[in-house]
Amino acid sequence: MKKKHHHKKKISPAKKWSAKLHLWFGLSVGIIVFIVSLTGTLYVFKDEVQNILRKEAIYVQQASSTQKPLPINILREKVSLELNEKYPINSVEISLDKGKSYRFLYYEKSKKGWNYFQQVLINKQVYVNQYTGQILAVYDEKYDVFNILKYIHWGLLLNSEWGPYVVGIPTVLFIIMLITGIILWWPKNKNARKGRFRFNWENVKNWKRKNYDLHNVLGFYASFITLIMSVTGIYFAYPYVKNTFNLALSGYWEQPKEKQIKSPDSLMVKRVDIFDITAQQTEKLYAGSSSYRISLNGKNKKGKELKNLPITTYGQEGRFSERNILTFDKYSGKLLTNKPHQQLSNAEKYANANYDIHTGSYFGLFGKIIWFIAGLICTSLPVTGFLIWWGKRKKQGKKI
Repeated sequence: MKKKHHHKKKISPAKKWSAKLHLWFGLSVGIIVFIVSLTGTLYVFKDEVQNILRKEAIYVQQASSTQKPLPINILREKVSLELNEKYPINSVEISLDKGKSYRFLYYEKSKKGWNYFQQVLINKQVYVNQYTGQILAVYDEKYDVFNILKYIHWGLLLNSEWGPYVVGIPTVLFIIMLITGIILWWPKNKNARKGRFRFNWENVKNWKRKNYDLHNVLGFYASFITLIMSVTGIYFAYPYVKNTFNLALSGYWEQPKEKQIKSPDSLMVKRVDIFDITAQQTEKLYAGSSSYRISLNGKNKKGKELKNLPITTYGQEGRFSERNILTFDKYSGKLLTNKPHQQLSNAEKYANANYDIHTGSYFGLFGKIIWFIAGLICTSLPVTGFLIWWGKRKKQGKKI
């Protein structure tokens, strides 16, 4: 009788190289992927947690339905005097829900410093009862656990100029790992493929096999959501990624810079009630919005003086995707431009929505839950992947 020869299954070049890349990149950036995934996952429900913890500061009561809020300028001066900070108040966020307090924001950033704590000079939120002027609460956001989680996730607490690149490069490698992982998971045999969609541990007692299945099955299900998370993450870090989206969505590489209109009433004396005038117009034009933000220090994010007074309205609470931009003359309060969300280009709409897509809030509470679960799985992948490699390494060592 002729002996049967068992031939080893040939591995395709695609799977061979996928396995190598998956292993090399996993061992090189696994710890960073773990940290970034964990911090991002814990950050997902930031708004929900803070709304519970800050409930007493968020909600206020009117003495009567006819009671009007105090002028914004008076409230600003009151906050400035009581807190006596060396930096000016940056902005105020006003909810169209009259049962919610005003939020005054102190924010000042330095270009110097190699880490987050040195760069952010001040970041405080002051909740004020707009009817009485009472300061309800002051939160130092610089040391808030969610902000620290955010900046670990964003750049490992490093300088904002190069910190995102430290996280961005591993994220790009992680995207390659996700793609190679799907290639490795995908079997040629259809019957074998069905078995890889679920756990089959009835007769399995070996923890190594269970760990292997956790890495493969959970990794497969989470990979598609995780790809979205990763791509939207590097959108923030790398300008060329954003520009690629611009080109695909609206046909231009860089978004055209908007020209600031010179205030036509610049020769007149600035009105004391300028903020209240612009606030009233904003609420009339966008009565269905959730809230709006007024710049109070007359400067943009880069610290340059604004020629006009911009106001941003937000369509839904906890989301930044639907924004309307109003520009007022900073002396008279005359409306100069009104750019509603509907008139934005596809690239501009996506730029506003990218943060919400990245955190899952774009899809509501259900989206956040899915993103949270995917984030937990993503956090586990470097651990289960390392254990698979370590188990094989020990097995090979015994053979020798």
